[in-house]
Amino acid sequence: MRTVEKPFEIIDHTADIGIVAYGADIKKVFANAAVGLFSLMADPDDFNEDIKRELKLSAEDVEVLLVEWLNELIYIFDVEHTFFKRFEVDELTGTQIKARCFGEKIKPSQHKLKREIKAATYHMLKIDKEESGYKVQVIFDI
Repeated sequence: MRTVEKPFEIIDHTADIGIVAYGADIKKVFANAAVGLFSLMADPDDFNEDIKRELKLSAEDVEVLLVEWLNELIYIFDVEHTFFKRFEVDELTGTQIKARCFGEKIKPSQHKLKREIKAATYHMLKIDKEESGYKVQVIFDI
């Protein structure tokens, strides 16, 4: 049985970038996938938690829900210039997620961004249940 030492890891992919996220349960793995996404864009330690945003999404199944969740977060980042660093998933079924996201508005003079993420993709998407919890793999279009 493997214990979960880290919340996510980065995987290289040609012209794209991906993460493998881990969690003791499905809620935690969705939260850690979001942390992994934002960690690709900037250093979360550089941000505060001044903003709390509630999100509720639904999709036809858990894989589509994961991609929709991450793409909604990318959309908020792009349009509202908000960086989230912490996520609390309150409800998660196979078709719905309700979560709270904590972060702050991006201040270009203060925050250094690493890279632009355009979208979460279905390419090589995996959600696996293992003895020690869940593991998801997501590739992002950059």
